[in-house]
Amino acid sequence: MSRESNLWRHTAGAPIEAPALAGDVTADVAVIGGGFTGCSAALHLAESGADVRLLEAETVGHGGSGRNAGLVNAGLWLPPDDVEAALGRAAGEKLNRALAGAPDAVFGLIERLGIDCEATRNGTLHCAPDAGGLADLRRRHAQHLARGAPVELLDAGETARRTGTQCHHGALLDRRAGTIQPLAYVRGLARAAGAAGARLHEASPVTAASHDGTAWTVTTPGGRVTARVLIQATNAYERRAAAMATYTAVYYFQCATAPLSDNLRGGILANGEGCWDTAMVMSSFRLDAAGRLIVGGIGELDGWGDGIHRRWARRKLRALFPGLPEQAFEHAWCGRIAMTADHVPRVAAIGPDAIGIYGYSGRGIGPGTVFGRAAAAWAASGDVDAFPVPVMPMRREPLTRLKRLYVEVGARLVHAVGGRTARNAG
Repeated sequence: MSRESNLWRHTAGAPIEAPALAGDVTADVAVIGGGFTGCSAALHLAESGADVRLLEAETVGHGGSGRNAGLVNAGLWLPPDDVEAALGRAAGEKLNRALAGAPDAVFGLIERLGIDCEATRNGTLHCAPDAGGLADLRRRHAQHLARGAPVELLDAGETARRTGTQCHHGALLDRRAGTIQPLAYVRGLARAAGAAGARLHEASPVTAASHDGTAWTVTTPGGRVTARVLIQATNAYERRAAAMATYTAVYYFQCATAPLSDNLRGGILANGEGCWDTAMVMSSFRLDAAGRLIVGGIGELDGWGDGIHRRWARRKLRALFPGLPEQAFEHAWCGRIAMTADHVPRVAAIGPDAIGIYGYSGRGIGPGTVFGRAAAAWAASGDVDAFPVPVMPMRREPLTRLKRLYVEVGARLVHAVGGRTARNAG
């Protein structure tokens, strides 16, 4: 196995054909970033009749969208009461409502556009590895029920039946949610955007962007786009140091086995739910359509931490499923998450008729789709209320590099000793 082998790139099918920008062109809207947000914005803009150019520095889905765990969750990692505390009651309620419907937006697009991305909508399981985690789930369960969400708090027995592992004290089942192949999904959005008239350009990193009082000029090595409106949707893969200082970049890695035979798979996630846990150093596990077991956790597969994280993943798999014969990992990869201090996404005013969207804090699929759609509505109308959160000035967050180091060192310490027993699997 190579140092990084992204499973999603092996199973997503044919890549997008999007030539690099060449020459000087004009458009109504320039979109920077070919992930969930950028492709959703380009799709909805093109479907509304706008002339849109999307610029991607690498390839569509190269960043977090193509490295995602593939869990399509409702809401944020933050509980809804905490969202309202962070934003205020009215703004928090607006964001909670918008993201409660995020799975509907994602699976609705998949169905309408015929995107082949292993879509399975049988819910997700937020698992409690200990009593403290179960108390947290009880609190979340009550908050979601108060908002009419179709969630169910499962006891240890029902959790074990659904997951195939005895490691958890309970789980919160969210029936709105599901799983997808994330790279196939974002490529599907990009193809649909192109079919609707958007023009997409890979290998087109933005080197400069300026406003002359009338329009934006966005420069790449091969050409320039002049557009009235600018949408920056690079999230954790922004290249400019000033923008990177607005969030903490946190890494999340995943390791995938070969496809399990029906005999070996047995009762492991028989309904196809995706799972993550309440541990401070969060981890996840799921199956893909071919029956590969995918285990993920906080951490970067780089330098001396690489071996620590991979060894933890092997122990984690043994702890989760001790009856499963030893499984080698055929794929391992990681991606970056843009984490804001309050774990709430940002829409920042970065200039005249220009916004930047970032900070999903580990929830990219649903929020990216919803915020991209909102960005298209804003670009067409100029109405900032189209966004689920208030548009604010770009603001730097303190000590982002130190916070990133703290998270990575903490993850390495936890992974150096974690996953050695069934009840200490996180």
